[in-house]
Amino acid sequence: MKLSNTPAQRYLLRIADAALILSQRNAEWCGHGPILEEDLALSNLALDHLGQARALLTHVGKTDGLDEDQLAMLRLEQQFLNPVLFELPHGLHGQRDFAFTVLRNLAAATWFTLLWQRLLDSSDAEVAAIAEKSLKESRYHLQHATDWTLRLGDGTAESKARMQAALERLWPYVGELFEADAVDAAAEETKLGPSWASLQMEWRAQMNAVLGAATLTVPKDCANAHRGRVGIHSEHLGHLLAEMQYLQRAYPGGTW
Repeated sequence: MKLSNTPAQRYLLRIADAALILSQRNAEWCGHGPILEEDLALSNLALDHLGQARALLTHVGKTDGLDEDQLAMLRLEQQFLNPVLFELPHGLHGQRDFAFTVLRNLAAATWFTLLWQRLLDSSDAEVAAIAEKSLKESRYHLQHATDWTLRLGDGTAESKARMQAALERLWPYVGELFEADAVDAAAEETKLGPSWASLQMEWRAQMNAVLGAATLTVPKDCANAHRGRVGIHSEHLGHLLAEMQYLQRAYPGGTW
């Protein structure tokens, strides 16, 4: 697939891919939620992210005459630009860990909410319109993840231990969300959107407040070692894409 790979296109693809891959991960809970209400909540949350990804991919694809389905279902692994955090499986050894899902959704919703707020002022009117709709959804996601973080972190000894363990596993990946580079600098210069680094201080303040109220200990920071935003992914993305893209690759051009 031929992409122009302009800085603006790559900036928007990073956001679209973050939403798309997180959508696919949360959709894995469909039929497996710990309770029926959460099964439905996580499925709806996945659908919200899918809608955000569709809107951005449609917008980005216009440059190269590509549609949302081509960009979602026919790109290769190295053409996806999501941070590695969003492609990680829910748990280790094929198990689903609800604690990890809750904390990743908290980190993601806090980040998305700050990002959509800033994108309301985008120089691209269509991006600003997408941000306006997405911000309402993201605020709901943030409330949902915050409620569960408080309930489980400040809950039983077992729930607290599992939340702390999940937080330790997740934390080494959050640094990539705020890595500064030329793509972000170009977006900020043209007022397409903020540099992700500029979101970091407020993101940390909000995360620290919730995690502290949940009696969880914020792990020590470490240098970012992940490069998903430039197409270098973990071993997990290939497996995720194999499942997500199977139908379109088995039946090219198929439509509902």
